[in-house]
Amino acid sequence: MHATDPGLRQSVDSRVRGLCAHRLARAAGRLGRRLGGGLRPEGVPSPAAPVGAVLARGASQDGLPEGKGLRWWGWGTLDRTYPLGDRPGFWPFLDARIGPLDDQLRPVTPLSEIGLPPPRLPPEVLSALRQAVGPDHVSTEHLDRVTHALGKSYPDLIRLRRGEIEHPPDAVISPGSEGEVAAVLRIAGQARVAVVPFGGGTSVVGGLEPVTGPDHVGAISLDLRRLNRLVSVDPASRLAVAEPGMRGPELEAALNTHGFTLGHFPQSWEFSTLGGWIATRAAGHASTAYGKIEDLVVSLRVVTPAGTLVTRTTPASAAGPDLDQLLIGSEGVYGVITQATLRVHPVPEVQDFRALVFRRFQDGLSAIREMLQKGIVPSTVRLSDPFETQGYMALRRVPASRAKRLWDRLGQVVLKGAGYDLRAACLMILGIEGTAEEVKATRREALRVCRGRGAFHLGESAGRAWYRERFDLPYLRDVLLDHGVMVDTLETATTWDNLPHLYARVHQALVGAIQSTGARPWVMCHLSHAYREGASLYYTFLARQTPSREIEQWRVVKQAATEAIMAGGGSLSHHHGVGQDHARWLGREDSEAGVAALRAVKQVLDPAGIMNPGKLFTH
Repeated sequence: MHATDPGLRQSVDSRVRGLCAHRLARAAGRLGRRLGGGLRPEGVPSPAAPVGAVLARGASQDGLPEGKGLRWWGWGTLDRTYPLGDRPGFWPFLDARIGPLDDQLRPVTPLSEIGLPPPRLPPEVLSALRQAVGPDHVSTEHLDRVTHALGKSYPDLIRLRRGEIEHPPDAVISPGSEGEVAAVLRIAGQARVAVVPFGGGTSVVGGLEPVTGPDHVGAISLDLRRLNRLVSVDPASRLAVAEPGMRGPELEAALNTHGFTLGHFPQSWEFSTLGGWIATRAAGHASTAYGKIEDLVVSLRVVTPAGTLVTRTTPASAAGPDLDQLLIGSEGVYGVITQATLRVHPVPEVQDFRALVFRRFQDGLSAIREMLQKGIVPSTVRLSDPFETQGYMALRRVPASRAKRLWDRLGQVVLKGAGYDLRAACLMILGIEGTAEEVKATRREALRVCRGRGAFHLGESAGRAWYRERFDLPYLRDVLLDHGVMVDTLETATTWDNLPHLYARVHQALVGAIQSTGARPWVMCHLSHAYREGASLYYTFLARQTPSREIEQWRVVKQAATEAIMAGGGSLSHHHGVGQDHARWLGREDSEAGVAALRAVKQVLDPAGIMNPGKLFTH
C-alpha cells in the first residue's frame, strides 16, 4: 500500500500516524548521528587515552581553545566520545556481520616510544629557515615531527598506532606571510629540500607523508595555520578574500559576522583548512546547492618555486585556459596557496532538515534525479542503501520509557503495514536552506517528488539530529580500530545512467576482495552529492583485521575497489583527492597524455622537484 493512499490514512488515525512517524524519525536520527561517535562498551577505557595527548597551542595557532587535547593517533580531540550504553544493538549487529570480535583492545604505541631518525637538514639550512620565519616558528621537536608525518588515512592511522613513522619531516616550518612562504621555498629549492604544505592534517589518501627522492637532502612540513586571516569582504560582489590556514569554524565565524557563509562543510570541517579544501577539490554536505570548492574559488595567489602566480578577480574570462582550475586540486605539487578570493552567500534565514524512507535504493535514486533535473535543488540530499540503513537501525537508542518503546514498535508496524520492508528500506536525509519562502517552496516540491516515488516522510527530528552531529563519524573509526576492525571509506561519481551499474560493481568488488583476505565483509554506501548529470557514491567497508598484516589486507581491498571504479566508468575520486593512494590510477582518469601535460607544468613551476614529492604523480 502506498504511504499516501487514502486507505492508509483511513486505517490509521492521523494523530497516531504522526506520532509514530515522529518517534521513528527521532530513532532514525539517533541512529544516523551515532554512526559518527566514539563507540565503546560502557566502562571500557580507550587504550590510548593516557598516551601522548597533543595539547593545542591556542586559538591563534590551531583554532582550538587552550588545553584541548588532539588525538595524534586518530581523529579530533580527546574530549569527544560517544558511549554505547543505551545502544546495545550495535556490537551484536557488527558481530553477526563480520564475525565476533575479541575483548582485547589494540594498543597504541606511546608517543615517547616512537623512534624517529634524526633531522637531516644541514645546520646552515636550519639557520636560514629560522632567519626567514623567526626562530620560534622552526621546530625539530619530536612531537611536531610526529604530528606532521602522516594524515588520517587508514594506513596512516595503522602506522601511527604502531609507532612506525618512516618518513617524518626533518623540521616543521610555520610561515606567517606570503613573503615568508616565498623565502622558505627559495631556501628549500637551493638546498634541495622537499616541501610538504600542511593545513589541518586531515588527508585520507596519503597526501601528507614527507617522502623524498635521492636528490633531496631532507624534507620540511610547511604548516600554514599562521596564515589565518579573513583579509576582506566585498558585500556588493559577494566575494571574500581569505588566507589558506583558516579552519572551517574560523572562516565561517568570520564570514557570519558580515552576514555571509561559504556554504562549504566537509566532514573534516572542524579541523581542515581552506587551503586544504582547495588543494584537494573538496566537497561539503551542502555542496549540492552551494557547489564544491572549485565552484566557490574566483581567484588565487600561489607561491611556486618559479615565482608567484596571481589570477585575476573577475566574474568570467575568455583569456585562455582557466589557470585557477589547474591549481585547484594540485595537492601542493606546484606551489603553496597563500590567498583565495571566494564566492560567498547570505547566511540562510531557514535551515530545514528532515528524513524520508524509500522502499528501494533505486526509488530514492530516481527521486533525486527527478528533483535535480526539474531544478529542485536541496542543499543536502543523502540516500543510504539498505546496508547503511540497517547500520543506522542497529545503532538505535533503546527508548527510555515503556510508552516510548511502544511508540517505537508501533512506528515500525505502520511502516511495515505501508509496505516498507525494513531490511530493504533506504533512509534519505533532505536539507533545504534559504529564505523562508524559498525553503517552503523547495520543500513542497521536493516532498512531492519523493512521495511520487513511494517515500514515507518521517519528519524533521531525524534530519535535525543528523545535522547536529554530522561531524562525528570519524570518531567511530578510532574505536573500531581499537577493536581490531578494518574500516575505511572511498568515493566516486558517475552519470545517472551508469549509477546503478557502478554501485553494484564496486559493492561486489569490495565484498569479494575482503573475502579473499579470509575476512567477512560489511559494505555500506550512500549517495552523498547530486547533480543534474549524475551523483557521487560514498562507500564504507568493515571487516576483521588480519593481525600483523593490516595494511597489506587493506591494499588488496583498495586495489580491487579502485579497479572496479575505473573499469566501471567512475571518477577516481569525487572529493578526497589523489595523494599517494590514487596516484597510479591518475592516467586512467586523465589519460597518459593528460598526466604528461600536468607533469610538464610541474617542471616549469617546480624545476627542482621539491613540492610535495610522490603525490598526484607516481615517482
